[in-house]
Amino acid sequence: MPAVSQRVRHLHAQMSLEEKLAQLVGYWLDQNGSVAPMQSEMSAGQAPATRLAEITRDGIGHYTRVYGTRPVDPAERAGWLWEEQRRLKRETRLGIPALVHEESLTGLAAWKAAAFPSPLAWGATFDPALIEEAARAIGDSMRELGIHQGLAPVLDVIRDPRWGRVEESIGEDPYLVGTIGTAYVRGLQAAGVHATLKHLVGYSGSTAGRNHGPVSAGPREIADVYLPPFEMALRDGGARSVMNAYNDIDGVPVGGSPRYLTTLLREEWGFDGTVVADYFSVAFLEVMHRVAADRGGAAALALTAGIDVELPTGDAYLEPLAERIRSGAFDERYVDRAVLRVLAQKEELGLLDPEAYEDEPPTTVDLDSPRHRDLARRIAEESVVLLTNDGVLPLATPPARVAVIGPNADRSEALLGCYSFVNHVLPHHPQYPAGIEIPTVARALEAVLTQSGGGSPELRLAPGCAVEGEDTSGFADAVAAAEGADVAVVVVGDQSGLFGRGTVGEGNDVESLDLPGVQRELVEAVVATGTPVVLVLITGRPYAIGWALDGPGARPAAVLQAFLPGEEGATAIARVITGAVNPSGRLPLSLPRSTGAQPYSYLHPVLGGPSDVTTADSTPLRPFGFGMSYTSFRYDDLEVDAEVAAGGTFTAAVTVTNTGDVAGTETVQLYGHDVRASVARPVVQLLGYARVTLGAGEARRITFTVPTGRFAFSDERLVRVVEPGDVEVWVASHAGASGRERDIGQDTGGAITNGRRAVRRTLPGSATARATLRITGALHEVTAAEPRQVAVAMTVPTAAREAGVR
Repeated sequence: MPAVSQRVRHLHAQMSLEEKLAQLVGYWLDQNGSVAPMQSEMSAGQAPATRLAEITRDGIGHYTRVYGTRPVDPAERAGWLWEEQRRLKRETRLGIPALVHEESLTGLAAWKAAAFPSPLAWGATFDPALIEEAARAIGDSMRELGIHQGLAPVLDVIRDPRWGRVEESIGEDPYLVGTIGTAYVRGLQAAGVHATLKHLVGYSGSTAGRNHGPVSAGPREIADVYLPPFEMALRDGGARSVMNAYNDIDGVPVGGSPRYLTTLLREEWGFDGTVVADYFSVAFLEVMHRVAADRGGAAALALTAGIDVELPTGDAYLEPLAERIRSGAFDERYVDRAVLRVLAQKEELGLLDPEAYEDEPPTTVDLDSPRHRDLARRIAEESVVLLTNDGVLPLATPPARVAVIGPNADRSEALLGCYSFVNHVLPHHPQYPAGIEIPTVARALEAVLTQSGGGSPELRLAPGCAVEGEDTSGFADAVAAAEGADVAVVVVGDQSGLFGRGTVGEGNDVESLDLPGVQRELVEAVVATGTPVVLVLITGRPYAIGWALDGPGARPAAVLQAFLPGEEGATAIARVITGAVNPSGRLPLSLPRSTGAQPYSYLHPVLGGPSDVTTADSTPLRPFGFGMSYTSFRYDDLEVDAEVAAGGTFTAAVTVTNTGDVAGTETVQLYGHDVRASVARPVVQLLGYARVTLGAGEARRITFTVPTGRFAFSDERLVRVVEPGDVEVWVASHAGASGRERDIGQDTGGAITNGRRAVRRTLPGSATARATLRITGALHEVTAAEPRQVAVAMTVPTAAREAGVR
């Protein structure tokens, strides 16, 4: 049984079976619409909230989405919640308040709350400190409203961009996902709100990117790719809750797997928090996976596996489970185990204290304060990725006439993710306004250009087409607007939503990575006018846009990628276009060449990439970590320790200089490669990274202190080890900017050649030469006590310091 306080044990000893089970379920107030898979079907039997006193006569574990199910005034709802919690304390026998959870992925998903950029945009910043700061602001808002748990972050490592939930994920590299996700956990929990790690495990590896699809990853891929972000967020971030994944792995549903939810999570990692079910996933063991005959059987499987709390409502864990226990078919000790964990969590959150909810609720609440908006803007600005630029950007001289074209040019909802309240809930309540200010790209560009001192430009607005559909009747107006303009800003991409509402988001998986609808044709029609075109992609996944970046013939003069950049995203895009902000975003996942090249990861071994043994070319259009700037940077004087003992740490240092004429921020990326190993290893692997902002001509010395565990992998025994031997280490501006290339033709002495060899393209970016580091000693088995993160120090280079530079 879990180790808990005397207070918790005393409370547990008083509980009847019904009171225990009540603590293991949620109740969804005011639910309507479709914001969860099969919501209407799965919740049909839930009693209405008008019978709340009867429903909670034995108490209740969670209240599900008190603020996030329909538009409610935050202060008024807080008043209701405080009174309802007092009622639970007063009218239930044990007087235990409910734990309140809400979605918090792009900010608190509530009416009038700030809508932050999507997690994919977090990844593009490569800035954990900023994400931690934003998470703290989100947590402060939640705590003010009496919310105890946020259902974020998503730590699924992206494996296939066809998956609709790519926008909710951080990137394709486990270390990037882990460091950014851990920062979010620290920020949210510093405010006193428990973070929930989603979705343990393998969810993003579903077959062909289909939501809830089966996962066929082997145990080594699970251990080395999918699990490290969760371990980091638990061990380094102290996350207090975990949510199971919907999928099965090799036929075994994770929601019914003790291997992951108990053996790994608790016995190996030492996790002592709560595991909550993803919505309806307990029932899905019966109705979707079909590994249980009824709800009671599903409850027994889930509770035995280690799911403590059934969300969003009590379906399987109430009467179906009670019936099994009363008949002797199920051991009540599994219930006791979960109840002790739930009560310990409530104690930790202060819900068992006599003074809980005895204070007064807030009477005025600002969920979209200047603090929130400043953070949302900063994340958006740091996340915009410049993919190509022939010199048209920045618009140094404000143009007199600007055509702003495209289906996402003048739509605020296009800027937001599927877990924003605007896109998640408001489609079911069209009579309500957004409740927050969300400038569109057209309006933000007009404002920023006017502020730049060139007067108010003549803005010519033409949507051209919708995000989806085949209607091209608006093309003529778009072309006419472009022909009469000095520059055309064409804004295309996605509409985020859920389960068929939109082109990306939960349940919105795709078979093609072409831009939705006729948007490519619109861009090409505008480019054909000869007016310089700045293409802005506002999307929740990367698309195959080789035609816009590298295709033959006329192309856009510049291309910007923004991953659902939130309420301040349009302002951020406008400031990048005008040069008020120098773009510093980097791709958190590879830009795909084609749909047929998926799934793809830059973390592939030699035979996972293009080679002379295949005519298929999986080379991405732009690699992981890629992003351009309005200035240039140079790397010099790489110094790497000659050797390090397995299990120790080594240093790698490089001097970074801004060689351009304007200030800018470089994301310095440290890469490695295990030259020979007992299992196939990636040809390139991110070891660490650092953002550094430099004025024109300024330089900094960046020193990385790297644990050899960054080269660790699961050996043939599935034990995580660091093997002795040579590894290569270098610094680069992206994963493709290596100082050396090899192919199978070289390695076989020309014995294997291919008449249709993959085309190699030279991309902007730089890299140092590779340094060889020897890992010495015996085979080292990695322990939990070893550091998982790379430390970074920045100093003024010696030559600059002697010259008086600071």
